[in-house]
Amino acid sequence: MSSAWILLGLVMAAVSSVRGTAEVMSHVTAHFGKALEECRTESGLSPEILEEFQHFWSEDFEVVHRELGCAIICMSNKFSLLQDDTRIHHVNMHDYVKSFPNGEVLSEKMVSLLHNCETQYNDMTDDCDRTVKVAACFKADAKKEGIAPEVAMIEAVMEKY
Repeated sequence: MSSAWILLGLVMAAVSSVRGTAEVMSHVTAHFGKALEECRTESGLSPEILEEFQHFWSEDFEVVHRELGCAIICMSNKFSLLQDDTRIHHVNMHDYVKSFPNGEVLSEKMVSLLHNCETQYNDMTDDCDRTVKVAACFKADAKKEGIAPEVAMIEAVMEKY
């Protein structure tokens, strides 16, 4: 009987951990998204794609537009999250994620997922095209790992940023 309680405790801890990382991701997404309007013109993002991007984590949103990759580069540069070659700056990304409440629970996983996705598309020479592929890969992997926030979670923290 006690082993059943231990197992239940481990399952509850795992569920709580996943929920916690998704909550942190909602903060990261809300804050990061604030730079979108600034980057809209610079990246050539149409008003339609801009509106869609607000729903990045929803199942219906497809991460395919090159302009979206350009916008993500611009937004990342606003927070010093990229190196000169437009690959993630691991230390700065860790620090950025850790700057949010409970960010330390997400930092390692997020940087690891991003790095793995970057590696898959390392041969692409167009920065915007590569970045949009990395973003699509990251979104899919974050959903598989259970760390992707629900849109309602992001909306709940938007006013903080």
